Amino acid sequence: MKPYIITIARQYGSGGKTVGRMLAKRLDIPYYDREIITMASEDSGVNAVLFSDERLKPDLAHRLRARFTGGDPVSPEDAKFTHDDNLFRYQAKIIRQLADQGPCVIIGRCGDYVLRERKDVVRVFVHADAAFCLREAMRVDSLPENAVKRKIAEIDEYRARYYRYYTGQDWCDARNYDLSLNSGVLGFDGTVEEIVRYMEVRGQFEKA
Repeated sequence: MKPYIITIARQYGSGGKTVGRMLAKRLDIPYYDREIITMASEDSGVNAVLFSDERLKPDLAHRLRARFTGGDPVSPEDAKFTHDDNLFRYQAKIIRQLADQGPCVIIGRCGDYVLRERKDVVRVFVHADAAFCLREAMRVDSLPENAVKRKIAEIDEYRARYYRYYTGQDWCDARNYDLSLNSGVLGFDGTVEEIVRYMEVRGQFEKA
């Protein structure tokens, strides 16, 4: 099978992280999620808590801006060193470095967009119906059902705004991804199988 970097965007409760871990284990490749924040923090020297972790802070949520255009992070001497845009650049820098190291699974953080110019990336969006997401979220959130519903809506809204803020694109637009998979229908094992099958078929065509 041709080696790929797999980026996974996911609705909250859809099990995208679970799918990512299962896929990484199946392919015996590294899995990166919050590790990206740790690496970006170590690289920059900025405390990890300052990284937005796919959420726009209140002072940014209402702002409009052009999409992320790349570029290196600014130095500590720059007044904008700890601004969210610069912290995102550090995350993007780490994502590119991880991709350069070889096949891996990268969760969230606009990985599909950051790596958009690479030909060896499989971009996946994992989603599911509301009932499935609620059921899965309640497995890990010790909150009343209504509170979990609000949390799902809030996190998905944050992720959509985060993606729009840094890419200028719609997070839920299937055209941004190679695969848009319903884990509520396929199950986690089935979702992993579909990704692997796609990689096998795509590899065959790319070799031709």
